[in-house]
Amino acid sequence: MRAAESRKCSAAQRNIPTKGELDRMNSDRAPGVNEFSIGIATRNGSGSQTANQVILRSIFAMGVPVGGKNIFPSNISGMPTWFYIRASAKGHIARSERTDLMVCLNPETVAEDLANLGAGAVALIDEAMARHATRQDIVFVIVPFGKLAEQACPDRKLQKLVQNMVYVGVLCRLLGIELAEAKAALGRMMGKKSSAIELNAGAMDLGFNWAVENAKALTEFRVERGSGTSGKILVEGNTAVALGALFAGVTVAAWYPITPSTSVIEDLMHYAKRYRKDPATGKLDIAIVQMEDEISSAGVVVGAAWAGARSMTATSGPGIDLMSETIGLAYWVETPGVFVNVQRTGPSTGLPTHTGQGDIELCAKASHGDTRHICLYPTTMRECFDFAYAAFDLAERYQTPVFVLTDLDLGMQTWMGEAFVYPEAKLDRGKVLDEKTLQKIENWGRYRDPDGDGIPWRTLPGMKGGKGAYFTRGSARNDGALYSEKAEDYRGQIERIARKIDGAKEHLPAPIETRSTKGSRRGLIAYGSSDPAVAEALAILAEEGQPFDYLRVRAFPFAKEVEAFLAAHEEVYVVEQNRDGQLANLLADDFPQLAPRLRKVTYIDTLPLPAEAVLRGIAKADGPKADGHKTHGPKADGLPSGAAR
Repeated sequence: MRAAESRKCSAAQRNIPTKGELDRMNSDRAPGVNEFSIGIATRNGSGSQTANQVILRSIFAMGVPVGGKNIFPSNISGMPTWFYIRASAKGHIARSERTDLMVCLNPETVAEDLANLGAGAVALIDEAMARHATRQDIVFVIVPFGKLAEQACPDRKLQKLVQNMVYVGVLCRLLGIELAEAKAALGRMMGKKSSAIELNAGAMDLGFNWAVENAKALTEFRVERGSGTSGKILVEGNTAVALGALFAGVTVAAWYPITPSTSVIEDLMHYAKRYRKDPATGKLDIAIVQMEDEISSAGVVVGAAWAGARSMTATSGPGIDLMSETIGLAYWVETPGVFVNVQRTGPSTGLPTHTGQGDIELCAKASHGDTRHICLYPTTMRECFDFAYAAFDLAERYQTPVFVLTDLDLGMQTWMGEAFVYPEAKLDRGKVLDEKTLQKIENWGRYRDPDGDGIPWRTLPGMKGGKGAYFTRGSARNDGALYSEKAEDYRGQIERIARKIDGAKEHLPAPIETRSTKGSRRGLIAYGSSDPAVAEALAILAEEGQPFDYLRVRAFPFAKEVEAFLAAHEEVYVVEQNRDGQLANLLADDFPQLAPRLRKVTYIDTLPLPAEAVLRGIAKADGPKADGHKTHGPKADGLPSGAAR
């Protein structure tokens, strides 16, 4: 079938599953041993996060792959919050739309929480809310959480907190989680707080013993010891990024607090106090400075890098907005700097505690005028560490701002991943002239290109003799850093910088391709936190005899492998967590001749992406008309938009 004809086919003719087929495929994925999803509904500020982490870490300690998703509000305490734990021996740890067991502790949401459960699910519900236990198609376990908390702790102020450990004990009994592992996890989290450990462990025992006497252990789904977590760790992406920067030798971090990036710098401070102290003086060898806003933070990053420091900031989309003018300055004057963007839902203030991938185009082209920035898109915790480390080398090698783009899901949730590997390679400071070498150069100019790769040689301030001095300006200049309004000088500089950035492609993290066993004319592209859901969705489709080849993009500008993947497939579905299909737009810009092959699969529900939404999005995404005009969607860019809601 010719490509033009293929684009006019219906979803059924292209063998893409219909919505009804997708619903059936999803219902067939019944829970089982080490395959289930737990939901815990509480209030923000109730102290439930320690309990939730105990459950997650206990399952992990028993050798079962697991992931956790904290869905929490951005406003004051007392608002509803949910925590979801996905256990999967198959390694599928994306959020699931199906909840197999729900712990209901919030009277404000209990009716909705129960209504959202499918037939056959299990609900743990406080006896004070027993009137809601009316459905006949789910199993109710009515627990006297309040009374058990009173037995565990006479202090009424602490009973609400202790109640959380009661449900840990109940879940351990029902699901077969070893109580010893739960107590070990509690001990690791509370450290040397022996009285707190004793109190919470006692509450755990009360819940466990109550369940032994009053409830049957679940047989449909439960935890059994496995080996799927051997060599793995549990960590948050923001922590991984902070450690990567620390190992990369960051010496200046300027920041302004903003959700969801704040813990990047907080963790950097924590680890710097442990590992970046001068043993002789006891002083830190890193400056971490909270500025009055994001604009000044960006100024410190660029100024410190100009002076020779390895500098960074961590922010989110609103911060990048404010930093854009300074980022453009750094791009033009060719000064390094690492900008970590932990994306959240926008525009404007948006939803600060909800995730998204809405800053892809913003970071690729931040600032006015012609700019094109190096962007890294980590997916795993190991990549969060590695890419943060690599960003400093890339920034100095190419003398330019480099973005590391994660999101709230990657940054603030607990992920299972490979242990980090100590970087053995020497730090790459790029083309920096020392005094001796500079004296041998007869006609040095800051922005000249003697090597033909677009990368000039730079000097650092303070070099003796004055030969390396130059005036850094945001206005137009020639290759000697002298002010110039000549068209040929501007054209030469802006084109050289573009050539420099384009030349970085081969040194950026290469995309990772996963080919179906039989190969397919259909491909799928995704990046970042979308990967776990995409991998699960593609596994489901493969089981149904509908294989896709998959390319996970890890950097911009795009490598040659990306163009080759597009050229090799008649249809390429681009899965993203934004409305407009921003990565697909960048692909269309770079490869316009291949743009008609792109299909946008967009997800804008602001929660971590589930496999079910990927499947629906693939089914919904239409092909563009043969004349290249848009079929539907928000942008007249010749690309369709299949919103995966």
